[in-house]
Amino acid sequence: MTIADEPILLPDPEPAQVRYTIISVDDHLVEPPDMFEGRLPARLQERAPKVVTNDRGHEVWEFEGQHFTQVGMNAVAGRSKSMKNLEPTRFGDMRRGCWDIHERIRDMDLNGVWASVNFPSMITGFCGRVFAQAQDQELGWATTQAWNDWLHDEWWSPYPERIVPLGITFLSDPQKGAAEIRRNAERGFTAVTLPERPHRIGLPSLFTGYWDPIIEACVETDTVVALHVGSSGGYENPEGAPGLQLGATLFGQLSLAACAEWLWSGYPAKHPTLKIAMSEGGIGWVAMLLDRLDNIIDRSGYGLGWDERPADVLKRNFWFCTLDDPSTIVTRHRIGVENILFETDYPHGDGTWPDTQDLVEEVYGHLPDDELRMILCENAAKLFRHPLPAEVLPTP
Repeated sequence: MTIADEPILLPDPEPAQVRYTIISVDDHLVEPPDMFEGRLPARLQERAPKVVTNDRGHEVWEFEGQHFTQVGMNAVAGRSKSMKNLEPTRFGDMRRGCWDIHERIRDMDLNGVWASVNFPSMITGFCGRVFAQAQDQELGWATTQAWNDWLHDEWWSPYPERIVPLGITFLSDPQKGAAEIRRNAERGFTAVTLPERPHRIGLPSLFTGYWDPIIEACVETDTVVALHVGSSGGYENPEGAPGLQLGATLFGQLSLAACAEWLWSGYPAKHPTLKIAMSEGGIGWVAMLLDRLDNIIDRSGYGLGWDERPADVLKRNFWFCTLDDPSTIVTRHRIGVENILFETDYPHGDGTWPDTQDLVEEVYGHLPDDELRMILCENAAKLFRHPLPAEVLPTP
């Protein structure tokens, strides 16, 4: 059988044997074609984002005359390895769990995942950037609110114990952005996705004061700031470099740079209760960063100026996400076991669906049970204020 003859999607796997309670802090939803129907003011509804079929027969999002390709954004869960390098071009090429909440819960059950944080996909730019940079700012603002309304009504509300509610906000007006964070918090949202390095996508940097209202709203409402790799673009490839390979290799470097910038922005030092979660960057670089922060205080003196040690601020205000770090999990005590979260990255190519339970057993099964519970679910439950099941596995 050639690749062209293979079915796009494999049959459903057998349900996983659940040995561990898992909250995945980095999964994705693929916005469904009807997401914005009836959710914008009547005068704007006709200009809402919509899915169209382009001249190649691919289903893409259209917004303000632009096409946003790769509607599935690497939504390849449930494919054979030989098919995983082929980007979905139509919704029919993906598992329904990518955009149908009932099927998503079913896929979570097949994988043995209790709860999930879901980031946006291509039409938002991972963090609401597309809507915030709309030519018609009124339309962009209304679309931002519509996305959050759909997430509340259609994705979270049917299964509030299984979905951790994460929203977007309006990045081009910090006052409106802060108001949207407060509106979402009042109805149960516990996280917001922001661009990891905003200056790289045409927004003011973290060092300008522009973001003060948004950060203050997050602190006031105890909303977690979630920074996803790629939300400010990928690695800046040299000419002629293999972009996919190099970019995927350097996810950790993107997170390291973003984390250092957010730390030295001063926001964490100014706001001791600010919570920042780094998503999909791994943990291999974190112990190195802590060592470097100590070095610039104790040896070179470059890091002087705060009343608190920068490494202490990092460990107080930041959380880090592991998908599969077999070599660097040994650094967990330097990082702080309480600062490490777990992800499955459904439905992306890096994702571990439907084998997450087996991966945990293979890579992390040697850890003490209390540390496993913290990393796999308890830290996330505390950070995102999310309920755990009556029995948390492995049992004490």
